[in-house]
Amino acid sequence: MGTVRFFFIGSLFLLIAMGPNPSTGQSGGTASSADTEKNVMGKAPDFTLKDIHGRALSLSSLKGKVVLINFWATWCPPCKAEMPSLNKIYNEMKAQGLEVVAVSTDNSLSTIKDFLARNRLDFPVLFDESKAVTKQYHVFSMPTTFLIDRNGMIVEKFYGEEDWTDPDIRKKIDKLF
Repeated sequence: MGTVRFFFIGSLFLLIAMGPNPSTGQSGGTASSADTEKNVMGKAPDFTLKDIHGRALSLSSLKGKVVLINFWATWCPPCKAEMPSLNKIYNEMKAQGLEVVAVSTDNSLSTIKDFLARNRLDFPVLFDESKAVTKQYHVFSMPTTFLIDRNGMIVEKFYGEEDWTDPDIRKKIDKLF
């Protein structure tokens, strides 16, 4: 039984590794991190998603502002942990032109609404029901946040939980104004 289980698990990992390449769609290997970064740096892909009230918001409507796009989910402890500092930096810098947009990858709108009923966020929370925008941005882990300059260019990608009030991060944002 142990040998069969080991073979099955090993085969599963091999199939995943040999599956379609996310950057090319072709089989035969996985994309390197450099390939993935090449696909996400540069011009931020435009998208339109609805917020929890059904209002549409597009990235292009924020042109001329510095934007943080945060991909997150309510089931993700690091995502939830960074929300207070993300909300704080938004409130401190929105007068300068900072916009924060949270893109939830949850499976249920009601789950997001429940979270927001218990946790006040002052920036828009959008629902990526089909995960199309998440895929478009090549997001593979949560949370992942993109810093976008006033010209719509991705200048940095942050993996994992951040303290958005950290002076080093704030300097990165300040440089874009």
